[in-house]
Amino acid sequence: MQEKPDNFTVVIFGANSDLAARKLYPSLYELAQWGHLPDEYRIIGVGRAALSQEDFRAQVYDKLLRNSPGIMLDEVRYQAFSDRLFYVRLDFFDTSGYTALYRELLDLSPDRALSEHILFYLSTPPDLAPVIVRNLQQAGLGGYSNSLGGWRKIIVEKPYGRDLQTARELNAVIGKVFSEECIFRIDHYLGKEPVQNIMVFRFSNGIFEPLWSRNYIANIEITIAEDFGIRDRGAFYEEAGLLRDIMQNHALQLLAAVAMEPPVDLSADSVRDEKAKVLRSIRPFLPENAGDSVLLGQYEGYRSEKHVAQDSLVETYAAVKFYIDNWRWKDVPFFVKAGKNLAKTETSIVITFKCPPQNYFGPAESCSYIANQVIFCIQPEETIALRFGAKRPGEAVITDPVYMKFDYKTSFTEAGMTPYHRLLLDAIAGEQMNFIRQDSVEYSWAIVDAIRSAVDGTFPELYPVHSHGPESVVKIYS
Repeated sequence: MQEKPDNFTVVIFGANSDLAARKLYPSLYELAQWGHLPDEYRIIGVGRAALSQEDFRAQVYDKLLRNSPGIMLDEVRYQAFSDRLFYVRLDFFDTSGYTALYRELLDLSPDRALSEHILFYLSTPPDLAPVIVRNLQQAGLGGYSNSLGGWRKIIVEKPYGRDLQTARELNAVIGKVFSEECIFRIDHYLGKEPVQNIMVFRFSNGIFEPLWSRNYIANIEITIAEDFGIRDRGAFYEEAGLLRDIMQNHALQLLAAVAMEPPVDLSADSVRDEKAKVLRSIRPFLPENAGDSVLLGQYEGYRSEKHVAQDSLVETYAAVKFYIDNWRWKDVPFFVKAGKNLAKTETSIVITFKCPPQNYFGPAESCSYIANQVIFCIQPEETIALRFGAKRPGEAVITDPVYMKFDYKTSFTEAGMTPYHRLLLDAIAGEQMNFIRQDSVEYSWAIVDAIRSAVDGTFPELYPVHSHGPESVVKIYS
């Protein structure tokens, strides 16, 4: 357990956002109840709406009741939390408003450390990030312009730009105001217990890591499927599409976690060095061969969604075959597929091992039926399973696949933290391991830009709602 941090202030830009309501306020409230926050802290919501302090506190209370009713068990404790909530109305483009924010930070701080140590959280659309960061600097609130001492940190939500060029521009803007060790690019997948357990599973178990290479593994499949559509995000999806929304961050981060080399130690930079090397080693996508490695799809009815063009060619599904051109993984295919409005919501990683050199227990093609697999289920279940072949009872020698399964819920009685609990604590403590470094962001965008360029002009294949995706996906696996 991390030690209690210094007294500090959290400043949430986008105080009235859906993310703040569903994730940030509940997480901060529970962290306070569990004793993970310091004796003195402040939470300042910043937004464009005209709200009094009382209005803002009442709004947060209503949002907690609506989104997380199970945690609202003690009115006295909630009142103590509510007393630490404050609100500042701010037009994000108005530079003078940031000076008022600075004054508010000082006025609210009987303890000097509340102004010395500040965590900024950008719960805003991505195009506002450069505006906010520049104005923080001008108002003397940037990391390099801190006259009060202490620390200034910033959490930035994805997407970090919309392509490699804009990602570099955003990194340059933030890098002029905050040092890299004070920038926390958040991807909540990296805070999930099963994702964090991938590295432990590999590097603390001698029976698996020696087999974790092209010598023994036939292929690796990563799936990020959702059984719902874009909901009310039509305008965003028309700008982004699934490649930018999921493939660039969640999917490639899972791939890097599975494929990374052992780090020299467990420092944040050592672990992130190895993940960056994986991304840098991914085989380039070219127009002449992309058709065999990339399939884009769009669910039927997408063009009828609100704020979606009637002739939209935006993808809501993508299947990509990656190759990592390094010593460990040369010519091992990594099949990555992600999509909206599929048959079920599931995030999983399946490592399929090669078949024995000679199959005594059935025709040669039967090996794929019982091939050894390690299966990480990240959601909705949190399990790790090992599949192997066993003889079916009876006189005939017939082999069936059977499973050994580890389940977090049944194996551990202690309830784990949610990703936002964990990542907020990590950012406050300055722990960077579960956040994405600048170079990895740019490597990921370079990969996605190359995919988009290689399939430019391709019409996404339509697929039925709540199906398994486009029928042509089988070509990716050939």
